Amino acid sequence: MKRTVILLAVFLLSFCATAQDKKKLQTGDFLFLDLDCGPLCDAIESVTQSYGGQHFSHIGMVYERHDSVFVIEAIGSAVKLTWLPVFLKYSSKPAYQGRLGSSFRQLIPAAISFSISKLGVPYDDVFLYANGKYYCSELIYDAFLSANGNAPFFSLFPMTYKMPGTKEFDPAWVAYFKKLNQEIPEGKPGCNPGGISLSDKLEILGIWP
Repeated sequence: MKRTVILLAVFLLSFCATAQDKKKLQTGDFLFLDLDCGPLCDAIESVTQSYGGQHFSHIGMVYERHDSVFVIEAIGSAVKLTWLPVFLKYSSKPAYQGRLGSSFRQLIPAAISFSISKLGVPYDDVFLYANGKYYCSELIYDAFLSANGNAPFFSLFPMTYKMPGTKEFDPAWVAYFKKLNQEIPEGKPGCNPGGISLSDKLEILGIWP
């Protein structure tokens, strides 16, 4: 009986250590956030689906450098490198950690190099794919497109800015694009953090940390 208890304890300790190692952030991991940015984030979340019924409106890619952990992201005015603790403070809600499957991880170094080369590129505030600017998930999409020999890795879908179940544009988007003096890019190809979180090419490891 005593030997059985000892073996069980060793197994549980080993299992917990393995689970903890798996959740340790690695370069190339994705961090998904439900941003607290008001009506625009609410509008994004109303028309997108995310892993586990979450409402992801932002994504960044982990990059370890000089014993520090950063997140490569497109946010605010440009593509930037953000210290992890700063990134996590964007939202009062927890971050979720995603990791590519083992058969795809060889793409990570090239995807990181691509993303680093885009630091300082302006933020794509009109959400138009391939216009020389980047929004958060667009940067991830192009990074892995490039790393995959310009063969699509993640998917693009027609974007919608209409309220669910209606033919009416969400008032938040109407006001947003009017301020930019831009037409609403309804139906144009694009991607979003929620869609990437549902990709069969990665596993969501859960809340981080």
